[in-house]
Amino acid sequence: MTDRFAVADGPMERRPLPPSRPHLITSDSEALDTALRLAEHFREGASDRDRERRLPWDEIEEYTASGLGGITVPREFGGADVSLTTLAKTFEILCAADPSLGQLPQNQFGVLALLRDVGSPEQKARIYGDILNGHRIGNAGPEKGKKAVNVSTTRLVAAPDGLRLTGRRFYSTSAIFAHWIPTRAIDEKDRPIQVWVRRDAPGVRVIDDWSSFGQRTTASGSVEFVNAPVDPDLVFPVWSYGNRPGLAGPISQLIQASIDSGIASAAIEDTLSFVRERARPWVDSGLQAATEDPTIIHEVGHLHAEFHAAQAVLHEAAATIDAIAREPVTDASSARASVAVAEAKILTTEIALEATEKLFDLAGSASTRAAQNLDRHWRNARVHTLHDPVRWKYHLIGNYELNGALPSRHQWN
Repeated sequence: MTDRFAVADGPMERRPLPPSRPHLITSDSEALDTALRLAEHFREGASDRDRERRLPWDEIEEYTASGLGGITVPREFGGADVSLTTLAKTFEILCAADPSLGQLPQNQFGVLALLRDVGSPEQKARIYGDILNGHRIGNAGPEKGKKAVNVSTTRLVAAPDGLRLTGRRFYSTSAIFAHWIPTRAIDEKDRPIQVWVRRDAPGVRVIDDWSSFGQRTTASGSVEFVNAPVDPDLVFPVWSYGNRPGLAGPISQLIQASIDSGIASAAIEDTLSFVRERARPWVDSGLQAATEDPTIIHEVGHLHAEFHAAQAVLHEAAATIDAIAREPVTDASSARASVAVAEAKILTTEIALEATEKLFDLAGSASTRAAQNLDRHWRNARVHTLHDPVRWKYHLIGNYELNGALPSRHQWN
């Protein structure tokens, strides 16, 4: 029998299709309508993909063809430039259907936010043009080990035949499906940089060694670079703008919180369905249906109130960042954006964990059967909410409100 959690410790045999120009989405309403349409399709096979750990190759191509990958491209570069509220809702919708599949574009939107902050006009024209022509962006994440996530031994060096990148990275969500793989590295002066490498470049090896019990089909495993060629025009000197205020970090966190909101939404919906269709009333209740149980009714009300509160704060954070982005970003406004999204991250984390655990309490023992695969909601919530520790969000907010301390600037704030 095949191990349910087995992974292939080797390079993927299947590769992304060559980019082809997708549909061009032109408005916020079209983006949301497209997300709803895709979600209906993606929901159908989500449980089986999780159970079998079947990577969503066809689904990610359908996602790309829809044009959703380019919805934040600025209008001056040909995109819809949708609001961050729309972006958050898009992730919520897709992740309520399949949070692993819905998470795949997170790094694309994260690095596009960084590009907006620090890219040159030439870099923006090139990368935004690639996105609108169907290229996908993945990432090669932090290195394995006990050191802080911003510590890197991946190095870019100048060789006689050009720049070359060598190193091994992990947590590389969507790299398997990508055409471009950005990653953090250090240059020859040990300064932090971000470099973009072609997925099909020589010396690039994507390894499917992701074995987490949740978010199982994000394929967030390893990427290995061995003297991989790097275009000098796609090297971003992180060290030179580390103290520059921007919104890339808050936008990255907004996406993470939206994913958790989507997971919570799916768990609540499945709770209601199971209670209505399968749950039995408790023997001492004297009732004929679980839906009449006042304790269940109370808990369902509680879950909905908590979920809608978290969702409201999430959307408020998105609107706050949108408003800040309309003016030159300052130290103070960048800090406000980080604080706003930290509040959303706390609440969406807490409701995702509560809803996915409460499902079994309300639905009863039948809901734990393997055939139902409802444990995937808790597994997904537990894994994804560990993206960065919520306890540090409380510290960020408290230190800001009590001491006026501005949050550190990085992708986790």
